[in-house]
Amino acid sequence: MENYDLNRKTRTKVEDQGSLKGTFTSVLLLGGFLILSWVGVFLLFIKRF
Repeated sequence: MENYDLNRKTRTKVEDQGSLKGTFTSVLLLGGFLILSWVGVFLLFIKRF
């Protein structure tokens, strides 16, 4: 049987997350596009009804 050292301290490498401003901007633009598309289709439906 092998002896495992359970009390051994290990260091974990913490990676830099960086800025998520570009991701947030992209999500807002995509959300705005989807909302405008839905509104446009809804108005087209109402106009033809």
